[in-house]
Amino acid sequence: MAYVISDSCVSCGTCEPECPVGAISQGDSQFVIDAGACVSCGTCAGVCPTGAISEE
Repeated sequence: MAYVISDSCVSCGTCEPECPVGAISQGDSQFVIDAGACVSCGTCAGVCPTGAISEE
C-alpha cells in the first residue's frame, strides 16, 4: 500500500529528497505522495520529524 501524508505535515521538505522513486512533491499546502509511483519502502516515514507520513 502507498504511503500518505496527513494534515500534520509542516512542509519542511525532509521527506522529498529521501524518496528513491521521486514520488513526493510539494502540493498546494503541504507535500504529497503520488500513490501510483510510491513503492511503499517507508523511507519517507522514517525521516518525517512530525510523524505525518503513514501507510494508507
